[in-house]
Amino acid sequence: MSTDALLYVMAGAVVVSALALILQALMLVGVYKSTKALRETATRTAGQVESLVESLQRSQEQTRKQISEVATKAGEVLDLAHKQLIRIDDVLGDAVGRARIQMDRVELILDDSIGKLQETTALLQKGILRPVREINGVAAGVQAALSFLFRSQRMTVEQATHDEEMFI
Repeated sequence: MSTDALLYVMAGAVVVSALALILQALMLVGVYKSTKALRETATRTAGQVESLVESLQRSQEQTRKQISEVATKAGEVLDLAHKQLIRIDDVLGDAVGRARIQMDRVELILDDSIGKLQETTALLQKGILRPVREINGVAAGVQAALSFLFRSQRMTVEQATHDEEMFI
C-alpha cells in the first residue's frame, strides 16, 4: 500500500471516528434532555405522592382513633350488657324461687281445704243425711203398713208380681 492510500484510509477512519463522536455527543444531549424532562416529571409526581402520603397518614391516624374509640365503646357496651344479664339472671332466679314458694303454699292451702271439705261432707252424711234416710225409711214403712191395713181389697196376682218385679 502506498502512503497516499494509507493517508486516505487514516483520514477516512478519523472522519468516521469524528462522526461517531459527534453522534455520541448528540445522543448524550438527547439523554440529558430526556433525563431533565424525567426529573421534572418525577419532581411533580413526587410532590403529588408526598401530598397523597400525608393525606393517607392523616386518614390512617383518624381511622386508628375511630377504631380505638369504637373498640372502647364496644367494650363498655359489652361490660354493661354483661352486668345487665347478671342482674336479669338474679331477678329471674329470685322470681322463680318466690313462685315456687307461693306454689307450695297454694298447694298446702288446697290440700287443707280439700281435707276440710271431705270432713264436712262426712259429717253431713253422718249427721243429717243418715237420720233423714232413716226417717224416710220409717215413714215409708209406716205408709206401707197403713196402706196395707186400710186396704179393703186384696191384691191381685198381677199387682203382686208387678211390685216384686220392680224390686228385682
